[in-house]
Amino acid sequence: MLKTLIKVLLLISFMSFGECLYSAQVGEDSWAMFRGDRNLRGVANGALELPLKLTWTFQAGDAIKSSPAVVGDRVYFGANDGRVYSVSIQDGKQSWTFLTEDMVESSPLVIDDTVYIGSSDFSLYALDAKTGNKTWSYKTEGKILGSPNWTKSNNGDRINIIVGSYDNQVHCINSKTGKRVWVYETGNFINGTPTVFDASLLFGGCDGNMYILSAKSGALKKSIDIGIYMANSIAVDNGHAYLGHYGNKCMAIDIKNAKTQWTYFNKDFPYFSSPAVWKDYVVIGGRDKHVHCINRETGEKIWTLKTKGRVDSSPVICDNKVIVGSDDGRLYVIDLKTGTILWKYEIGQNIKSSPAVVQGTVIVGADDGVMYCFGR
Repeated sequence: MLKTLIKVLLLISFMSFGECLYSAQVGEDSWAMFRGDRNLRGVANGALELPLKLTWTFQAGDAIKSSPAVVGDRVYFGANDGRVYSVSIQDGKQSWTFLTEDMVESSPLVIDDTVYIGSSDFSLYALDAKTGNKTWSYKTEGKILGSPNWTKSNNGDRINIIVGSYDNQVHCINSKTGKRVWVYETGNFINGTPTVFDASLLFGGCDGNMYILSAKSGALKKSIDIGIYMANSIAVDNGHAYLGHYGNKCMAIDIKNAKTQWTYFNKDFPYFSSPAVWKDYVVIGGRDKHVHCINRETGEKIWTLKTKGRVDSSPVICDNKVIVGSDDGRLYVIDLKTGTILWKYEIGQNIKSSPAVVQGTVIVGADDGVMYCFGR
């Protein structure tokens, strides 16, 4: 027992403080932030056995566009009634609720027993994950619709929270004090979630540029002209950025060389959905009512699946399956390789929330104000 304890202490001593905090809460049994990880790849671990069964529902006070986070036995999300909710993953019973002053479309980040979430009341909130009590709030000059991400501080003694705002700025905030570390100003709204990779941040916005900043200082490393606004988030993997935008294109960009690897064109319909990236596949929803699966190396179409509504929900890849909602009121599970529908469930209201997938459980919200949980 003593030897085991010593080994654990030695292991911790070689890890940075921020890494220790995060590794304790993110793994196969957690979905602690929008898109599942700091690279925003939209990939879940573990098996997803079908058919799924509706195991519980929770009724919020208004539409749910916020995508849920799952840590431990709790599910966290926001709703258009201005509230942040915590419910049990076992039965959907409410643990606590916190009232902001406007709609909450932002998805939560859960780290170090704290829930970080933005609101349309211009504020980012830090809430105690167990009680819902407010630790601090940080005021911007615009609404916060995108979700926060995190990075380590300069000396590694804490984490910093990164979030974009409709005040045209990305804000870096001390997670302990709620005080500003730095801000970077762009030319228009920032709607999506900044991606964290290596020691950098990457994000797009409504000024038509993709920005790469130093995560520590906020200094601009590189700016790439996309030419059209992006309302979604960018996935990063193996040195490449994958994005969709309002110019009706999905793109892969070599970050180091600022070079477009490929462009996938979608006729007359934009992308609001954020892409999922795994192995040979890039999967994204389109406002042409289709789910698109693209060859990651060449940008060529592998398959498309037609739904009966816009696909603004961002897909998740798990166990060679794609899980995604549509404005046709259905939640779909699709075969990743063939595009065949393996399972679907009709909710009957728009699904703009993106699913969280944890240990074979799928959780997603809808415009009827209900959070749905599906499992075995």
